[in-house]
Parts: sequence; C-alpha cells; structure tokens
Amino acid sequence: MYKKYIKRILGFLGALAALILIGWLILIVAVVLHFANKGAGAFFLQERPGKDAKIYKVIKFKTMTDERDAEGKLLPDAQRLTKVGKVVRSLSIDELPQLINILKGDMAFIGPRPWRVEYLPLYSPEQMRRHKVRPGISGWAQVNGRNAISFTKRLEYDVYYVDHLTFWLDVKVFFMTVLKVFKREGISEEGQATSEPFNGHN
Repeated sequence: MYKKYIKRILGFLGALAALILIGWLILIVAVVLHFANKGAGAFFLQERPGKDAKIYKVIKFKTMTDERDAEGKLLPDAQRLTKVGKVVRSLSIDELPQLINILKGDMAFIGPRPWRVEYLPLYSPEQMRRHKVRPGISGWAQVNGRNAISFTKRLEYDVYYVDHLTFWLDVKVFFMTVLKVFKREGISEEGQATSEPFNGHN
C-alpha cells in the first residue's frame, strides 16, 4: 500500500508544502547563480531515466559556467565550478528544483538517484532493478557514502532499497540525509570536483 500509493501522495503534498515555504530561497539562489555562472543560466536540465527507465528531464540548479578552451571544449568540472556553486552543492541546495519533478511524478523524495541515460546499457540485469521505483532526491546509497563510494557499491545499495522499501526505511533515509547535509559528507570523490563517470566497472 505504501509503495504503490501512499508514498506518491506524501511526496506530492510534501513537495507542494516545501515549494510554498522555501520558494523565496529558490528565487534568491536562482538570481545569485545567474550572475555567478557568467551568463550560463541558473538551472540545469538533463534527461534521466526514471521509474521503469522512462526518460524525463531532471531540474537542478546549475553550479558551473559554460567556459571552454581554445578548441571550444568545455573546461574540466573543477575549473568551471564557481565559488557560489561549491557552496550551493555542499549544502545540497542544487537539488531543490527537483521538488518540481516530485510534483510532476517523475521523482520521489527518497529513492535511487537518477543517473545519466548513457549509463543504461552498462547495467547488469540485477543493477537495472534500481529502476523499479521512482528515483529520489536522496537515497540509501547517498546516506551510506554518496559520491565517496564506488558506483558498484552505490548500485548495490540502490537494489537493496528497492527490495526493502518501507515507510520506516524512507523516514530513516530522510533523517540520515539531513545529518549528512549538515556534516557535508560524501559530496564528491576524493580528488574530484564531482564523481567520476560510470563505465560499468567502477
């Protein structure tokens, strides 16, 4: 009952309430990022696989510029990540626009994080099971290491979540997420501005 119906209803109502309460914050961050990103915009939209691998567009705050080298190629993430972007990312504020995705039914508050579309062919049949539920803003893998652990381990945690999804597990992940954000743990891999790309083995 919770997995099929109640989780979606609670997610919709929670996202609606959150947008009403912190809409002012989202607006302020959007304005600040507009200038910090040197004209690259404040929002980042990208196609991601959702429940049953159905493709949707995830909405996040953009924390990098679009600066390129002499050959027209984007500079490395570490060079494009702005000071404001670092703060926004470390506090997980960049995830707030995904409240809109929750309202639309693309996502949930808790669930496996939505990865890139190009990763789909790299998953094993077992790993593909992560798409049996809606992706989330936070998840079991995020509170157990986030970007600081390997992709393989994160996928194991995602499948575990799918198999053990309950109201109480979601509550546990929610409070663990709050604690992680305050401690600013696991934001990126050691030595990296963001996480390394997934190649099917790491």
